[in-house]
Amino acid sequence: MDIYKEAVFYLDSHRVPVEEEVDVLEEDVFQEEAVSSFLSPLNTESIDFPDTPTLCSPEEMLEKRLVVLKGILESEEVYLRELDTLLMPMKALRASAGTSQPVLSSPQVQTVFYQVPEIRDVHQSFYSDLKDRLSTHSQTELSSDEETGMRYRHFELEVGDLFLKMVNHISLYGGFIENYEKAVEVVKKCTHSDSRFRTLAESMMSNNGADKTRTKYTFEALLYKPLDRVTKTTLVLHDLLKTTPEEHRDYGALKEALRLSRSFLSGVNESLHGKREVTLSHGMRRQLMRDGFVVNASDGERSLRHLFLYTDLLLCTRFKHATKGKQDQYRFCWYLPLAGLRLHWVADQERQHDTNVRLHTIRTKMHLLRQQLQQHAGSRGLALAARSKKKLEQMELMLLIHSPVYRLELHSPSGKSHNLLFSSLYELEEWREAIHKLTTDNLETVPPDLLTLTSACVKLRMTQQPPLHSSYAGGEVESLCGTLSVAIHSASGLQQPACVYICVEVDGYEFYDKQTQTHSSVQGLNPHWDQELSFQVDGAQSMKVLCVSQSDTEEDTVLGKTTVKLESKTLSKRWRRQTLQLGQVEVILSLKYCSHPLEPPSSTAQHLPVFCVSIQTVAQQEGLLVPHVVRCCVEEVERRGLDEVGIYRISGTASDISALKAAFNSNLREAVTRLRSAEVNVVSGVLKLYFRELPEPLIPTELFQKLASTLDIQDLNSRLVSMLTLLQSCPDANRHTFIYLLHHLQRVAQRQDVNKMSQLNLATVFGPSLLRPPVAGVGHSRPSVDISQEVVIQVQVVFCYLQCNNLPEAKTSLPHDTDAEDETTHL
Repeated sequence: MDIYKEAVFYLDSHRVPVEEEVDVLEEDVFQEEAVSSFLSPLNTESIDFPDTPTLCSPEEMLEKRLVVLKGILESEEVYLRELDTLLMPMKALRASAGTSQPVLSSPQVQTVFYQVPEIRDVHQSFYSDLKDRLSTHSQTELSSDEETGMRYRHFELEVGDLFLKMVNHISLYGGFIENYEKAVEVVKKCTHSDSRFRTLAESMMSNNGADKTRTKYTFEALLYKPLDRVTKTTLVLHDLLKTTPEEHRDYGALKEALRLSRSFLSGVNESLHGKREVTLSHGMRRQLMRDGFVVNASDGERSLRHLFLYTDLLLCTRFKHATKGKQDQYRFCWYLPLAGLRLHWVADQERQHDTNVRLHTIRTKMHLLRQQLQQHAGSRGLALAARSKKKLEQMELMLLIHSPVYRLELHSPSGKSHNLLFSSLYELEEWREAIHKLTTDNLETVPPDLLTLTSACVKLRMTQQPPLHSSYAGGEVESLCGTLSVAIHSASGLQQPACVYICVEVDGYEFYDKQTQTHSSVQGLNPHWDQELSFQVDGAQSMKVLCVSQSDTEEDTVLGKTTVKLESKTLSKRWRRQTLQLGQVEVILSLKYCSHPLEPPSSTAQHLPVFCVSIQTVAQQEGLLVPHVVRCCVEEVERRGLDEVGIYRISGTASDISALKAAFNSNLREAVTRLRSAEVNVVSGVLKLYFRELPEPLIPTELFQKLASTLDIQDLNSRLVSMLTLLQSCPDANRHTFIYLLHHLQRVAQRQDVNKMSQLNLATVFGPSLLRPPVAGVGHSRPSVDISQEVVIQVQVVFCYLQCNNLPEAKTSLPHDTDAEDETTHL
């Protein structure tokens, strides 16, 4: 069905009579064009281009020029689609005007569509010619293998005459602009008075090309497109001229086209002034909701940008400090409509080694400058202190740009995408929530006047400068300097079972890592960690806590967040337990703080190994009684391995076990993430390997002979009482870890009908790893039993413990509420 018939069918469906007559003076301007973009593909620096090209090689400039031209072609394709959508009902409305029940009268139709067909024809001609030139150039380019030939063919591509021809018709926009207010008035009046036109005006649909999606506009939004285009013409010519070498034959024509465009734009500026505020859906007006400094990532480059969130769009700008006697300025980078905008956030993979080295160098220099500032505080070295503070701000700005690891991806329905980077997950979530709330309420976007909207940022902005701690840190503000420890215990209030982790962030200087996370919990409604996190802080005043649900298939979801004020008077060297309310989620944690001078930042984070290390040492460094590696492996086996036939008897792949061992030795969070997806026999293999590689067995060697003697006790109950008594003499970490393991193995044995692992089978697997005889010649005499008897003793001891039905409960963590005077604090 062609466009005219489709429009007639639409009016017929709303009982609007149409006289089907052919206007021989007017050609059908409705042609189907594939659209792959909704926005003009302006580069991030497009409004700040100099009049002459920047200093780079001609080859690089010509490559960039080709990219710009392809972007302009894509932009023209979009614009033509929008004009087609605006013109689609024109013929049918004209035909209806001659009936007894017109939707619009003939003068009204003329007013609403004044100059639009002519503007469309000019851009259609420009689009077709530019497409042919680029297509011909592309075919020629493919036939060239020589680099010099490639450069020569790039020089041969001439398009200046096309732009000059288009700009010579720019006066058509003058008539459209003069008529614009009348056209909008007709649209508003008829929208309120005629339900048929209101249905049409509020639901103009445009196909988005090959993906077959459709974009919804209002009539008024489409009428604003030509006004938006007038501004973009000048910006695009700036872009193209910047990438055109002066010796290129196009340079003169493009410069003249830019001059004509500027001249026209300055002439209609006053006319545009009263037309910049446009009603959005349901009468909403555009207003600023939030702004702040973010890092924009594009083509592998990172740049600090000032982001403005309006009720219907996101505007990204570059802040330019004012020179003496002038006002601050903002330069346009890009904008995205909120209508249909999709958001996705991810945590980037670990930084490259070179980046880490660079960041460490910056942090070390910052630490030295901070010390210099403290030494000169109150002295006469004001000039030196000022220079040091300036350098400190510059280095902190570098860290702000290069250290972020959280990426917020913005995807518009047209296919345009932008990436924003954040150092703080809390800040990212605040932006995501604000954007998402407006996105769900938006149906369409009225294009902004980019020059006006950007220039207004100076007056509208709520954030004056980047969040540099060195810029506002003062000696009078109380802050922490030393070691802040956070023990994350558990959480409750989840609405559905989930694998959850807690993210903790602190503020202050950027000398040290300011953010860390727990490992993810086993899926459930009441996750627990008992994991201790530690921060070296300088200037810290607040702590942010987030509860995040981890997903293997989709993005992680922030379930709740809160901010805790850090005050030295409420913190001490003893643990103080607190209960935080993060939305519907309740998190229990403990805090302690020790004030002390800070050492320079280390080049790498200290990851203490856990394998082949005394269990008491591991427990002490983790602040636990049962090491994380034991708890995590046990929890994972119980989650999905209780029904596994031969669990603990069948070994996993040796290489996978070694990889998990290495992960536990270097990064607990990464290890637990791998654990979640590892084959369950690999998980059980890691647990067995941990106990097997302990320098001293879990049950101390000095108990071997005593436990062997208890096996001679005939009465089982008496034997168990004796064995449990001996167990009390073990160190706390050994005893509680052993009891924790026994409870787990009993639960495994309860499923022996399925997994075929009885208590005796499990004792056979674990006995030799958990209990070993003393080594002769090292303060011990060799027991008078052969190796086969040793194995029997090892197995029988563990088997007897497994038969005990009244094992004491195992404590997994040390108490973190030793300050008896402190009560649980709800925040």
